[in-house]
Amino acid sequence: MTTTLLTRVKSKLFVHARRKSRSLLEGEYASVFHGRSLDYDDLRDYVPGDEVRDIDWRATARHQAPLVKRYVATRKQNLMLVIDTGRGMAATTRSGEPKKAVAIAAAGLVGYLAQRHGDLVGLVRGTASSTVAHDLRGTEAHLELLLRAIDASTTLEGDQSSLATQLRWVVRNVRRRLVLLVVADDKDLDPALDELLRRLHVQHEILWLTVEDADPTAIDGDRTAYDVADTYTLPTLVRLDPKVREAYAVSVAERVRRTTELLDRRGINHGRLGSSDEVVGTVFALLERQRRARR
Repeated sequence: MTTTLLTRVKSKLFVHARRKSRSLLEGEYASVFHGRSLDYDDLRDYVPGDEVRDIDWRATARHQAPLVKRYVATRKQNLMLVIDTGRGMAATTRSGEPKKAVAIAAAGLVGYLAQRHGDLVGLVRGTASSTVAHDLRGTEAHLELLLRAIDASTTLEGDQSSLATQLRWVVRNVRRRLVLLVVADDKDLDPALDELLRRLHVQHEILWLTVEDADPTAIDGDRTAYDVADTYTLPTLVRLDPKVREAYAVSVAERVRRTTELLDRRGINHGRLGSSDEVVGTVFALLERQRRARR
């Protein structure tokens, strides 16, 4: 039987996160997006990161160990995955994996956390020339279909990326409040994004993840490296030249700086991924920063 994409996401979560880490991750999601719109459910053991105000002191005294109140959401959130499925996301990332595999791991993890909390998950995906939207629903089967749509639509034969196109679609077509998880290619951001993000941030909560490019100057000389944007093969002697390597590193650092400045200016928490193994830790850190920003 073929392993589903969501099963792979769950496996990554359970392999790379211990039980307490998984509880912390779910706790971060709940505290960020459900706040105090919760009803008391039961008690569980305290883990670092829990809110002190959630400790049940009477139960703690009887149990001789800290216990915190567990809550369930009284209202559903709407999580919209906004995923770049342009040609660049079919290239490889730092780990050698396809960038779309890392994007699917990140989208799948946050989508799974949302689904576990009874929230609805939808998808907006696309390229410079087209945008496709998928409805908000709350089942694992639906989340699997969303992940498959990302996988199938991200190909080397696809069009170039333009997240401004997808975010403009959200501005024009979405009226309800959303949590937006944007998963972007590692490229200079379109200047139009600045104004779009200003408008979106007024209405929605936004989390941003960038999937890093592989470093062509670090690829072994016996392998071929080419730019998926135009299929231009990078000459081995050129890309392995120390001066070219240094210039490339400077260029990447400058692009990261510009992206960071734009997202910071708009108050958007963000992270970078170069491997699916980094997804759990990066998402946890992203949720933690979002929680602190809301205090």
